[in-house]
Amino acid sequence: MGLVLGIVSLALLLFQVLLIARAVLDWSVALAGPTATGSVRGRLTSALWAVTEPVLAPVRRVVPPLRLGGVAIDLSFILVLLAIVVLRQLIS
Repeated sequence: MGLVLGIVSLALLLFQVLLIARAVLDWSVALAGPTATGSVRGRLTSALWAVTEPVLAPVRRVVPPLRLGGVAIDLSFILVLLAIVVLRQLIS
């Protein structure tokens, strides 16, 4: 059973790293402007989006982004990241 829990913990850690990479790349759009078609940043963003969005989208349907004036905070990202941290703590 320890091996299975170790593999699950590793998979959760990998997904956690992918979520953080997605956040960094999303912020890079705000700092460096939109990505050019075919650029490395654009391909990385598309790949991370394809991997993380199937998990974030169902949570986003239940918990919509929090609107604060002209800014929207994606609570689904925060909730999924916190859930991963809690799950990893519970299984370790």
